[in-house]
Amino acid sequence: MRIAVVDIGGTSIKSGIWEDDRITDIRETDTNAKLGGAHVMETVTGILKGYQNFQAVGISTAGQVDSGEGTILYANENIPGYTGTRIREIIEKEFSVPVAVENDVNSAAIGEGYYGAGKGHKDFLCLTYGTGVGGAIVMDGRIYSGAGYSAGEFGAIVTHPDARRPKEDIFSGCYERYASTTALVQLVKREYPEIKNGREIFARLDEPGIQIPVEQWIGEIVFGLTTLVHIFNPALIILGGGIMEQSYVIDRVRTRLKAEIMSSFANVEILQAELGNKAGMLGVAREALRVYQERK
Repeated sequence: MRIAVVDIGGTSIKSGIWEDDRITDIRETDTNAKLGGAHVMETVTGILKGYQNFQAVGISTAGQVDSGEGTILYANENIPGYTGTRIREIIEKEFSVPVAVENDVNSAAIGEGYYGAGKGHKDFLCLTYGTGVGGAIVMDGRIYSGAGYSAGEFGAIVTHPDARRPKEDIFSGCYERYASTTALVQLVKREYPEIKNGREIFARLDEPGIQIPVEQWIGEIVFGLTTLVHIFNPALIILGGGIMEQSYVIDRVRTRLKAEIMSSFANVEILQAELGNKAGMLGVAREALRVYQERK
C-alpha cells in the first residue's frame, strides 16, 4: 500500500511516500507560512499532485488539531488564518482517498512508538525542544488527546509563577519560555551576542562562560520533567528536537533528574528520539493506514 505523507512546519513542508514501512521520494518545499493558511493548503495540494498512485494521505501539521474532524483547532500567527482550516475535507475532496490529520508532535510520537525509541512500549511521553516545547502522551499505543484534542501541551507547565502575565502572553512564566532551544540561545547571547544557534553553542561547550548558561538551561528542562514524572509515573520519556541530539544534554538531564524525583519513580528511562525529521511522516502514515482500514 502507498500512502502520501506531508509534514507541515513553519519553515518547510516535507513530503514523501510511505510503503513497506519506509518513506521514499522525500521532498522539501518552502512553507511561506506568512502568506497564510489558504496558501499553505494550496501548496500542500500542489505537492500531493506530484505523487502518483497513493491510496491514502497523512498530514502532520503544526497547530492544535481535531484529529477526529481533521481540522485546525488553533494555530498561532506563524501561519495567519490557519485556525479553522478543514484539512481533511479539502484533501479528500481533491483526491477522493481517506485522509488522517494529526498534530506534528503527536505524529512524531506515533512514529517513535512504531519505529524508533518507543518501539515495544505501549505507554510513554514524548517532548520536543525547538522554538517552543511540544508534548505528546501515548497510552496503550494510541495518542491520548484529552477532552478537546489538545492534551500534552507540556510547554504550558508553569515553572516560574512570578513571571506570569497571561493577559499579555499566555506562555509567560511557562516551561517553553525557559526550556526551549530558543530560550537557550537567548540565554547564551546575553554574554555572547555573536552566537546564533544551538549548534554554535555546543561547538564551544568547553568554554566556562558557555557551560554556565547551558547548565542553567538543563536545570529548566529538569524542572518540567520532574513535574511530568511525578504526575504520569512513566516508564519512558522520549526527548526530541535537534538540540536533543547532543549526548551531553541527555546525559546531564538523566543525572540531574534522578536527584529531583522520589526513589519510587526512578525506574523512568530517558531516551533520545531516533527518527529525526522522518518521525512525523512515519507516524502520520500509520494514522492514515488506520483510517484507511477503518473505512474498508
